Amino acid sequence: MKKIIFLTLLMALINVVAGHSQEKTEIIFHKSPDPERQKAPFSEAVQAGNLFFLAGQIGMDRSVGKLAEGGVQGETEQAIKNIQTVLARHGLTLDNVVKCTVILSDINDFRAFNEVYAKYFTKKPARTTYAAAGLAVGAKIEIDVIAVKE
Repeated sequence: MKKIIFLTLLMALINVVAGHSQEKTEIIFHKSPDPERQKAPFSEAVQAGNLFFLAGQIGMDRSVGKLAEGGVQGETEQAIKNIQTVLARHGLTLDNVVKCTVILSDINDFRAFNEVYAKYFTKKPARTTYAAAGLAVGAKIEIDVIAVKE
């Protein structure tokens, strides 16, 4: 009798665990509120549960429609400000960022970029940095992040 009760409870537990692991995570594709940016073939951010995956940001100053001045440091600063703007729309800050991917058009700009980056990402999220042959609109840097909403 004890074996039957044990097996019944074990089967019930397995069903609960199996049912829980099969819950679907809602995926939300967040478009930019900027009508011009809504034309882009990608979302500004994608939310999967409490994870937010932001599209890469370059150092484009959207108020004037051109890349920020000041070389890679100016563009890095502006790219991070753009990230902060997107995060804020979802109730997040740079402190919620757990992973950054940084693309430089010239790896020799690494030190200059890193000086600016370190001022903003004080929690030190995981990061990957590499150089690419070229970036959109001649940008010197692009940064994308993954953030967690607590």
